[in-house]
Amino acid sequence: MVSSLSAPPMARRKHQLLSLLFFCALAIPVYSRFTPNPIIQQPHSLHIARHLKSDGGNSTAGCEQTYGFLPCTETVLGNLFLILVYGFLMFKAATFLSSGSELLLEILGPGIVGGLFLPILGALPDALLILVSGLSGSKETAQSQVLIGMGLLAGSTVFLLTLLWGTCVVVAKTDLSENSTSIDSQDTKGFNLTKSGVSTDKQTSDAAKIMAISILPFILIQLPKVFKFDSAQRVVILICLIISVLLVLVYAFYQIFQPWVQKRRLEYVRLKLVVSGILHHFESKLVTKLTKEDGTPDEPAISKLFDAIDSDKDKHISRDELHAFLVGVQFEEMGWEKQGAVNQVMEDFDTSDNNLIEEKEFIAGISKWLKEARRTVSISGSNSSNFLSDFHQRTRDEHNRLIDHEDGEEEIVINKKWITIKAVLFLIIGAVMAAAFADPLVDTVHNFSQATSIPSFFISFIAMPLATNSSEAVSAIIFASRKKQKTSSLTFSEIYGGATMNNTLCLAVFLALVYVRHLTWDFSSEVLVILIVCIVMGLFTSFRTNFPLWTCFVAYLLYPFSLALVYVLDYKFGWS
Repeated sequence: MVSSLSAPPMARRKHQLLSLLFFCALAIPVYSRFTPNPIIQQPHSLHIARHLKSDGGNSTAGCEQTYGFLPCTETVLGNLFLILVYGFLMFKAATFLSSGSELLLEILGPGIVGGLFLPILGALPDALLILVSGLSGSKETAQSQVLIGMGLLAGSTVFLLTLLWGTCVVVAKTDLSENSTSIDSQDTKGFNLTKSGVSTDKQTSDAAKIMAISILPFILIQLPKVFKFDSAQRVVILICLIISVLLVLVYAFYQIFQPWVQKRRLEYVRLKLVVSGILHHFESKLVTKLTKEDGTPDEPAISKLFDAIDSDKDKHISRDELHAFLVGVQFEEMGWEKQGAVNQVMEDFDTSDNNLIEEKEFIAGISKWLKEARRTVSISGSNSSNFLSDFHQRTRDEHNRLIDHEDGEEEIVINKKWITIKAVLFLIIGAVMAAAFADPLVDTVHNFSQATSIPSFFISFIAMPLATNSSEAVSAIIFASRKKQKTSSLTFSEIYGGATMNNTLCLAVFLALVYVRHLTWDFSSEVLVILIVCIVMGLFTSFRTNFPLWTCFVAYLLYPFSLALVYVLDYKFGWS
């Protein structure tokens, strides 16, 4: 099927780049208010470690600028500010990588690119931060700073499987039927712990099983410690490194030859297009907008739209009336099947399951879509009053070049070369930003740890995953809020996929760093935390598809438990 749409302009992306440059320019003078003039020495490499010298209870520090020009500081507030700045830049890097990956997947479809390269690109920010945490400086400095990499490795996995997983259950919950399966779009039980919850499909459970299998290297790496055979530790590290790399390749080839994982990723990003297109064309039929000046839904305007669609004035919208209305606005110009759009509206709006949309259901459905659109646009920091057009432009930019292999029909993409250039440009910008600011972020976390006497592991465990995973986390929460079994299944599949890449690719980078730098393997408590969370959540999600609301507390409690366990084992029992 040939798409009639031309490539949309890049005005929004240019605005994001200009905003990013403005933020960087603004950060320097603001930063100077928090910090004294640093003691600057000429660096002898791109990365130079900082050392603190104690003198009778007082500490003095000579901080040196990363790359010879990026700011450094000795103060707590200054380092905290720099963590926020570099964390934001890493967040933008992850956003560019995510956008570029989605565009590339839309152009090329499921296959080698989608199965091998895109999962690696998704884990690239975490992998780079782990790599630079112990790449430079002396062996002693690397041994100290590599705790930051381990903190990110553990914190990212734990964040996905606890805080994000639990939040998605809360946001996606609907009423549960008598057989404990969720009822789409029906959420009348409030926060009843047993009568509301989430249901997923079998393929989501398969993704959870893959995640559980991916912890194998973590188990093997601890065997020398368990059996007091420390002389074999270095050999075991090498073996686990090889196994981790093999698991990455196996996972990638599994996606290539069993492309349901990639097709789910395509579904995960395509469904937004239906919502944006329908809202855009609904509003085009009204003299007034569907929203008030403050962006909230305008119910009288939505009621007028309902009257316009209800051609026989029987206070119900039938499938035929909806189909006729969509034909009237030439919905086919968006490259969609009209019946598919009708089915999407009926599925989301017809909560009474009588194959008709009542006025109250229509107002509730349109209001929900408008709120979802506003939240999506607000993620990028856009405060445009015309957010509905921004939302439509964004989703069309992301999805109008999809290739659909499910029915054996391929969509021929117009201006494919231009879309590919955009995708590659976003990937390059994201990769360069991640590579450039990973080192300063690690250095700043280390300095903040020194200034506050807070172990760097805990700082990186809590703060750094927010920088590298927040974009995907917000998207997952918004998607889960649609309260459908299908969207919930896609959301949780993405969470399990992210944890799998952490347990394989990011672990491989960390093991390679430890092996090449001849570092001591002294991360038993951290590995134990990862094993406990992955095993508990893996068993919990691999053999069931229904999750009552109370299950979110299991996930939530695992997060503080993880922090407490590391603290007790390291500082009370002396495991470190």
